[in-house]
Amino acid sequence: MTSVRRAAALLVASLLVLAAAAQAQAAGYRYWSFWDRSGDRWTYATQGPAMERPDDGEVRGFRFAVSADSSDAHQPRGTADFGSICAKTPAKAGTKRVALVLDFGTPADAPSGETPPAERTVCARLAPDATTADALAETAKPLRYDTNALLCAIAGYPARGCGEQVAAGEKKSVQAPADDGPSLGLPLGVGVVVVLGGAAFWQARRRRNA
Repeated sequence: MTSVRRAAALLVASLLVLAAAAQAQAAGYRYWSFWDRSGDRWTYATQGPAMERPDDGEVRGFRFAVSADSSDAHQPRGTADFGSICAKTPAKAGTKRVALVLDFGTPADAPSGETPPAERTVCARLAPDATTADALAETAKPLRYDTNALLCAIAGYPARGCGEQVAAGEKKSVQAPADDGPSLGLPLGVGVVVVLGGAAFWQARRRRNA
């Protein structure tokens, strides 16, 4: 029984070491995420800004941050009320107004050598069929896109890079994925438990038979 307990303890210790190593090696991506505003809540956009055509009076947001995927993406911060953002842009026939919240993120999310600008809000007056990308082009130049049409920079930030992978050690903190969906690390974790569990059982059996 002592050998079994020792093997079990070894298994637990090994799992803890592997878990810590996996966390240390965790990586995310540094990019601009796109958000829809519904009532008082942000939701991760299901269409790209070049495809979505918001209606008059709607609010859209962009946030620059390091995130693993959409489940842990950081929401825009600051004022997100259409009435406040577009207070000085009166309605005009034949046009629509779209409020934008531009959150350039935190210093921890910034590429090396760059400092994020302060958060800002803008009100775009657009043609009725204009997209959110049109709203950005109207109010937040210069924009930068890569060859795959991925949005890389808003108002010139960041000056370089586009959706690059970032190791956890390159950032002060990376938010853990939300618990509202399956984790990609789960299948690997199960596999590790099976392998180490078999090794521990074999070691305990060998000691009993010695």
